Amino acid sequence: MRPFAAPTFEDKICAPERLAERIATLQRPLVFTNGCFDILHRGHVTYLAQAHTLGASLIVGVNTDASVKRLGKGFDRPINNQDDRMTVLAALESVSLVIGFDEDTPLNLILACKPDVLVKGGDWAITDIVGAREVLSWGGTVHSIPFLHERSTTATLSKIRSL
Repeated sequence: MRPFAAPTFEDKICAPERLAERIATLQRPLVFTNGCFDILHRGHVTYLAQAHTLGASLIVGVNTDASVKRLGKGFDRPINNQDDRMTVLAALESVSLVIGFDEDTPLNLILACKPDVLVKGGDWAITDIVGAREVLSWGGTVHSIPFLHERSTTATLSKIRSL
């Protein structure tokens, strides 16, 4: 019996100290988005696929567990730990690179990545997207992608808890 090879999608997970090196290998235009992605659902994967179409490579910044807790999403959030959330995202075809961030906003990560395109979901007005001003200042674009599927991790957890 042959041993199973380690999945190559885990190579998409980037250590912070290797970010500049990894970005240099990605095709441009570079798209950036971020979020918790606690329980991945249809809305998430549709949004990420749409975001990827706006460029050649998609970087996803993922809130660390401590950062998710500070967002006030609930005492028991995140449900899935950071390593698991990042690994599931890395397995998606639309995602080119995944990196965690511990700050309350992804601004420092956006500045480090210097994306050509910045995106968030349709519940964000462009003027409220962290990093929008900076991305626009270097000639990039900013998009709020309308939801095709009304899904949320909070609603999913509420449904589970009511059973």
